[in-house]
Amino acid sequence: MKLRVDLPQSPYDIVIENGSLGKVGSWVKGLWKPQKIAIITDNHVGSLYAEKVKLGLLDAGFEVIVFDFLEGEASKNLKTVNKAYEFLVKNGMTRSDGIIALGGGVVGDLAGFVASTYMRGIHFLQIPTSLTAQVDSSIGGKTGVNTPFAKNMVGTFTQPDGVLIDPETLKTLGKRELIEGMGEVVKYGLIEDVELWQELQSMDGSVESILAHAESIIYHSCNVKSKVVVEDELDNGVRLYLNFGHTIGHAVEATAGYGKVMHGEAVAIGMVQLSRIAEQKELMPAGITNDIREMCQKFGLPIDHEPWNKEALFEALAHDKKARGKSIKTIIVPELGSAAINQISLEEMKEYLEK
Repeated sequence: MKLRVDLPQSPYDIVIENGSLGKVGSWVKGLWKPQKIAIITDNHVGSLYAEKVKLGLLDAGFEVIVFDFLEGEASKNLKTVNKAYEFLVKNGMTRSDGIIALGGGVVGDLAGFVASTYMRGIHFLQIPTSLTAQVDSSIGGKTGVNTPFAKNMVGTFTQPDGVLIDPETLKTLGKRELIEGMGEVVKYGLIEDVELWQELQSMDGSVESILAHAESIIYHSCNVKSKVVVEDELDNGVRLYLNFGHTIGHAVEATAGYGKVMHGEAVAIGMVQLSRIAEQKELMPAGITNDIREMCQKFGLPIDHEPWNKEALFEALAHDKKARGKSIKTIIVPELGSAAINQISLEEMKEYLEK
């Protein structure tokens, strides 16, 4: 399966195909001229797939180097970025060379940021290996790293030249790592794709069912993401719909300590918390919070976080990129399959953090 992200300045394709990792050489050869390629990955994914990707690229006539870093959200910072810059410089990477991000969302965000800032920008490709990255973070050109103040506070908008998704890589994920990706999948069903929501309803929530439906749910999710990105590349309008559950979710991630609560888990917590208050305010339909809660629980996603420190969460929210002056844009679901922006004051946002 193939999807086109038809941006005017930088269009590219998303390839979704079981076993496609074995064809990485021909895929890259169809996109790039012979050059030096730096694979950026983490130590876990690198041990599983870096050699396979490297050999495929070497066979296709590319020169290949590999940079890896300690896996986890805690490594997604400027310190790791500086280590990557040093590695690229020492290996003679130039503006005519490229980077491949091989891994989950942390790798994709960090490698994309490095590619977009090294020598003012070199081209890059995304090969996401986690469900979260395959359905969400590898598409759309958002790159970024965390600071002690907020998640993804420092970043760029830079589109990849292509995205290669091999659902078979999901088989090597741990159970928790696979399940957390379903937080983003559930979100896509809620904000736009009723057919996806119905498919999720038909599943029994097991790891086996996720793997069996992987190609389909990845395609549906990427289709929503790509359409929204094309309509609003720089995140000023409808692309904000993709942030349903993220405003509170990012605050949960930041206050818990990066990596303690995984991104998809935090999104699930954020969706349930925001929906509960929005439903009370009659901004979302009666019963939808329970539907979201039951869907998340079916797939083993958390719906709450302890300890719930309202003051610390609000402090993190104040640094959110969606905050503008004394207001913040939250996303609500007025009905299943649609989303809307609900701009409120930061003061009112405190109500959405009440348990």
